[in-house]
Amino acid sequence: MGDYPGPQAAEALVRSLYAEHGRSLLAYATRLTGDRAAAEDVVQETLVRAWKHADDLTEGKGSVRGWLLTVARNIVTDRARARAVRPTEVADVVDRPPVEVDHSESVVNTMVVLDALDQVSPEHREVLVQLYYRGRSVTEAAKELGVPPGTVKSRSYYALRALRAVMAGTAELAPGKGEVAR
Repeated sequence: MGDYPGPQAAEALVRSLYAEHGRSLLAYATRLTGDRAAAEDVVQETLVRAWKHADDLTEGKGSVRGWLLTVARNIVTDRARARAVRPTEVADVVDRPPVEVDHSESVVNTMVVLDALDQVSPEHREVLVQLYYRGRSVTEAAKELGVPPGTVKSRSYYALRALRAVMAGTAELAPGKGEVAR
């Protein structure tokens, strides 16, 4: 390697070290870290330390390659110890997107509909509950309520009209009942 006095010589030493040992140093660091990007950081730090200790490397004592591999292993060990001491970082939760819509309008709408349901006749309310809240078909609702399917259809038609009238603030006469749907 020759004698490398001064900063320019230290830079030349690092260039030659990288040219000669860079690939094997990167492969070693990759095996230690299991991550190519982290291994590149380790190689860079190893070469910075070689630049800082250029005088020690040029004296010819021991193996330069051994020194580089030892420094790389120590850097990986130091980083692992530092991560073990530091509290675990909390990652952003990806599976739940941030709340973008204010659900208060939905709550208010539900309250208005429930209040309106309380103001229609019990027969109309039962049909609407069976069809829309319990998700039953006309036949299933008819069986549950003990009335013919045609009656369920008729009641649902007039129940929806009465519900709309209540929500709009007007009253409508319920057909055949002689009562006002409030």
